[in-house]
Amino acid sequence: MKFMLIMRATDEAKKAYEQIDFAEVINQMGAYNEAMIKAGVLLAGDGLADDMSQNFVVEFGGEAPIVTDGPYGETHELFSGFWIIEVSSKEEAAEWASRAPLGVGSKLEVRRVTDMSDFEGFEDNEYLKKEEGWREELGQA
Repeated sequence: MKFMLIMRATDEAKKAYEQIDFAEVINQMGAYNEAMIKAGVLLAGDGLADDMSQNFVVEFGGEAPIVTDGPYGETHELFSGFWIIEVSSKEEAAEWASRAPLGVGSKLEVRRVTDMSDFEGFEDNEYLKKEEGWREELGQA
């Protein structure tokens, strides 16, 4: 089973983060990532840039999508990074999420990544079949 661990922060977490030496943050995150790699559960993960000049929102609902530079909402609505892990159960995902080196005010939203079992009855769908090939091409099979 795959799960995405989505990092979210509150204003309190952002304030606490500013008090921590950045080298320490890098070391803690590196050790956590290394533990997941050694356990064979980490598939992907990255932090997301805080530089809002590089970020944007695409809103759908009108005749054409609208691209804007924000606003993005309140701090707790944003996410600042993610990991994708593959584990045997929801409980194991919760164990790994609980080990994340995040401080006061931080949260991890943990969501199961869909798989073919979520598309029962659509196994013959042209694009679901193509997706299997695409995953192989991308080295994700």
